Amino acid sequence: MIICHELAWNKCLSHQIWPAIKKGWKDEGRPVHFFWGLGGSNISEIREVELKGEEWWYVDVGYITEQITRYPEPIIHNYDKTYFRICKGRIHSNKGKVGNGQRLYKLRHQGIDAEFKGWNTGDTKHILLCPSSQTVTYHIDGMSQQDWIQMLGQELPKWIEKPIKLRNKPRPGNEWWDTDIKDDLKDAHCLVTNMSLAAVDAILNKVPVICEGKNVAAAVSGRKPRLINKPFRPGRKTVEEWLKFVVEHQFTLQEIEDGVAYKTLQKQYENN
Repeated sequence: MIICHELAWNKCLSHQIWPAIKKGWKDEGRPVHFFWGLGGSNISEIREVELKGEEWWYVDVGYITEQITRYPEPIIHNYDKTYFRICKGRIHSNKGKVGNGQRLYKLRHQGIDAEFKGWNTGDTKHILLCPSSQTVTYHIDGMSQQDWIQMLGQELPKWIEKPIKLRNKPRPGNEWWDTDIKDDLKDAHCLVTNMSLAAVDAILNKVPVICEGKNVAAAVSGRKPRLINKPFRPGRKTVEEWLKFVVEHQFTLQEIEDGVAYKTLQKQYENN
């Protein structure tokens, strides 16, 4: 039984994705739940599902994808190049099998920036601090977003003498609205986040990352702020294998509807 949990907002992208899930996901006769984001009552409903021991999947914007307009209402500009991540039992996928590279090649062939360009080893000017949303920060770290920002703002200067530049999630009216993260990544020594997808942007733009162990970028990032002076910079082969893994967890709407997502993810999680 496929159960897609609806959000009250009638313009949410889930209203386009849930019909595709219901068409392309094989009904195996047991409850399988799908959630878009952590808004509304999703966190409490996820906890109820976990207490029942039932399977659930998290759906949200893709890791490496053409950008969509999210506010004031979502607009998908190119369905062939817009990918959505689907993760089993967590908000990020960071465990699974490395793909054969075909999906990564497809993205690059489409003109989507999915190329590792090495690491910036020149002079750098600042640390880029990118918190997750208030909801995700509380869900993962058990604290408010502001407390997380304050905690890192006090910790990082102990280990490095570089100014901290804050980049919050762009929202209509805030100072990051209509700005490109690539501008903030320019000359950045390291990006520090908990769960933000900005970690993927950083790695694709030559900037090393420190993040939570549950972040999708954990395999190619550092974990300890005290090591920020010499952040983890894995080799090209390691990053390339990670990219092959990442794109095995994101799909276009058509791929979801056609069952490609279901078949690919069943192979990813066949022993879990």
